[in-house]
Amino acid sequence: MRAFALSLRSVLDRLYLFSGILAALFLIAILTLIVLQMLARWTGEVFPGAPDYAGYCMAAASFFAFAHALNRGAHIRVSMVLNVVSRPVRRVLETWCFAIGTALSWYFVYYAIKATYWSWKFHDVSQGQDATPLWIPQLSMDIGSVIFAIALTDHLIHVLIGGDHRIEADVVDQSHGE
Repeated sequence: MRAFALSLRSVLDRLYLFSGILAALFLIAILTLIVLQMLARWTGEVFPGAPDYAGYCMAAASFFAFAHALNRGAHIRVSMVLNVVSRPVRRVLETWCFAIGTALSWYFVYYAIKATYWSWKFHDVSQGQDATPLWIPQLSMDIGSVIFAIALTDHLIHVLIGGDHRIEADVVDQSHGE
C-alpha cells in the first residue's frame, strides 16, 4: 500500500509540474504571436486571428498554471488568520476551505466540459477572422480545470489524513513581521 501511495504521489507531482510547464509554453506562444504580429505590421502584412490566438493561449496558460501555482504557494490565501490560530482550529479551517474549493472546482469542471461538448456539437466558431472551432481552445480550460480540481482534492485528502496540506510555504507566510 505504501508503494502505491508513493507512486501515486510521484504521478500527481509530475502532473502538476507538467501542467506548469505547459503554462510556461503557452506564455512563450503568446510572446511569439505578439512578435509575429508586430513583424507582420512592420512589413505591411496581415496576420489574421493573432489577437484571438494570443487570447486562447492566455486562457490556456492561466488554467494550466492553477495546479502548479497552488502547490508552490502562489495562490492568495488568508495566511494571517491561519498563522495565529491553534493547530486544531487551523486544521478545521483548512479542511473547510479545501472542501469548499474542491466542491466548487469539480462543479466548474462539470459545466466547463458541458460547455465544450455543446460547442463541439453545434460547431460553434469564434467571431474573429480565424473562425476557430471554439471547442479546441476550450479543451485547455477543461484539462487545466480537471488538473486543478485533482490538486485541490489531493490537498483536501492530505489535510484529512495527514493533518496538513502540501503547499510549499511562501516567503510572506514565513515572515511574521520580524
